[in-house]
Amino acid sequence: MGFQSRGSNEDPSTSLKDGWRESNITIQVPDGNEHIDEGDIPTFVIHGLHHRSITAVIRSVFEDTTSRRFHYTPFKSFWKNSSDSPAQRVYDELYSSDSMIEAHTKLQQSPPERGCELERVVASLMFWSDSTHLANFGTASLWPLYLFFGNQSKSLRGKPRTASCHHIAYIPKLPANFHDFVSALTGEAPTADILTHCRREVMHAVWALLLDEEFLHAYKHGIVIECPDGISRRFYPRIFTYSADYPEKVLLATIRNFGSMPCPRCLVSKERIPEVGMNNDDKRRENNRRVADDNLFSKIKTARTWIYNQGLRVKAAAVERLLSPTSLVPTANAFSVLSQFGLDYHTMLVVDFMHEFELGVWKATFKHLIRILFAHGGSTISSLNERYRAVPTFGRSTIRKFTENASAMKKLAARDYEDLLQVSNID
Repeated sequence: MGFQSRGSNEDPSTSLKDGWRESNITIQVPDGNEHIDEGDIPTFVIHGLHHRSITAVIRSVFEDTTSRRFHYTPFKSFWKNSSDSPAQRVYDELYSSDSMIEAHTKLQQSPPERGCELERVVASLMFWSDSTHLANFGTASLWPLYLFFGNQSKSLRGKPRTASCHHIAYIPKLPANFHDFVSALTGEAPTADILTHCRREVMHAVWALLLDEEFLHAYKHGIVIECPDGISRRFYPRIFTYSADYPEKVLLATIRNFGSMPCPRCLVSKERIPEVGMNNDDKRRENNRRVADDNLFSKIKTARTWIYNQGLRVKAAAVERLLSPTSLVPTANAFSVLSQFGLDYHTMLVVDFMHEFELGVWKATFKHLIRILFAHGGSTISSLNERYRAVPTFGRSTIRKFTENASAMKKLAARDYEDLLQVSNID
């Protein structure tokens, strides 16, 4: 299931400053021919992956003085309105969540390293990635991968001056000469299915490189780090969340984009989506979770054997019969290597409020409301714009002044749509 045959070609001479490295990744390319030996499968090398060691970043962060305000032991927070009122659970931080408490308890109950009496701590990892354009013109783009630590309060993580955002890698895309490579290999231009499949392969080849032996060893045995208080502790990295927009979620979950079962976390069919929020929907999603188990890994392995060794097309009938019922794709998930430690990569894909609501549901709803006002005619649009412009600022950059016409929606960021929503019910 892994990426051992694909490999990575890292030249020690390409090591950069601050722990950055420049490596090459290799992906297998289906050419429609049979290949008995794994080494005979055509491969394509993608150059220029800039990345850092995750374990090196963990060590650097917990050795730094900023970690003095980190929480090493999770806890539950409660709030009482008065001395007589019942206590209410407060859900605000990762280090006060049930998931963190469960991981901490499981770690403490596991056998310690032989001869080690150091305090054992969960280093909670929170990843983000988002492909973005760098200019209004041209094709310049960047695909950064970030790391935050759940041991740190989100009120500190959100402040740029705390430097809490740690860049881990810049994910490369399929270069333009890949089309030439496939054309020379197969005698015809690459199909959309081939390009989509190889884009998935690139993403997971990058993660296979990042989840290296050093990280896997740390995941199992921990890393001994001397903290700023002078006490050495053994830190165990655990991946809790990965936040991304929907197109990247389907890449990470290795499922089809808007397939018959489009959710990266459950097996609810597309026809059932309108029932979201109903009691039956809650039960359905709870009882039909996606699970990264041996059955799933076996299907992927079988499909890859058919494609790479027997020469079937990426969307051949046999492959479709095997994978399409649950919207799977024939890509080996790099995170499956962590299943031996109990991580199901489907559970790390959390709700991305900015992409899924502010730039998703609310933006689409606001556009539709504007269309209704235009259809109504008269001065309704002018009245709307006037009301938004009359809203005063609130707080320090909480609600900004609406200087432009809201109905125009010119170059609005997610925070602008959030502001439009927050003040939308003011008379």
